[in-house]
Amino acid sequence: MSGGPFRAWLSVTTGSVALVPTFFELQDDAALLSFEHQLHLSETIGEHAWETDLAEPRFSFTGSHPLTCTRVHLLGSAAPGPKSWLWAWANPSGYRDEIIELALAVRAFGEEHNVPELSQAEIPFDAMPGSPTDPAHVTALMMEATKAVTKQWTGYQGPVGGGTRAGFLIEHPEFVLPAPAGPRVSRVLQQGLADLHLYDHRRAFHAYAVNRGLGAQHNGPQMYISGPGFSVSVQFNPQNLVTAMSVNMGQQ
Repeated sequence: MSGGPFRAWLSVTTGSVALVPTFFELQDDAALLSFEHQLHLSETIGEHAWETDLAEPRFSFTGSHPLTCTRVHLLGSAAPGPKSWLWAWANPSGYRDEIIELALAVRAFGEEHNVPELSQAEIPFDAMPGSPTDPAHVTALMMEATKAVTKQWTGYQGPVGGGTRAGFLIEHPEFVLPAPAGPRVSRVLQQGLADLHLYDHRRAFHAYAVNRGLGAQHNGPQMYISGPGFSVSVQFNPQNLVTAMSVNMGQQ
């Protein structure tokens, strides 16, 4: 893979180019960096309401910190009636090309690499991991996969009527993360481990380190993540689940 929004996928343990990830693996690849971006988004906009006009297109937050996004990408919607996710490019309503650009890029990725969740127009809820029934959960899964493929990390989802949830990726200079710092990275790793459903902890930690621009070194069952002024030591069991983690401040 080269060009466009895609990058070569790296093996967690060897650093060599690996097979394109499955839909399950894409969830791990996005989880922790997506989580940090959502924390940052929440801190940026505070108490808020949202509104969008895709004909303009426009996506805005009102409330304690009013803000209009510089770009909005509609990914699709999850509806409780048909119990399915419908990609924006397949919606009969039709949308402007700039609105569905990322959704189309993900479809191309899915078609090229045989990931049906990304390439088929409509995906039944029960075809997704865990057979979810909540449209919000389904929308989150599709947003995470899109983030991992496109490397666009800030998302928002909301109700659009009748129990249906729409998923967006949004852009604005204020959504860019500050440089990584030890306390923040520690919070992301520890809270993410506790709150998120990670299928493969080692993969998720590695993906976060690489995409956040941190050092990532593997030594058997251990992984060392390093950044400016801090380091993290993580121990994994044979199932790649975290068994111990320590954070050291003031170390390179």
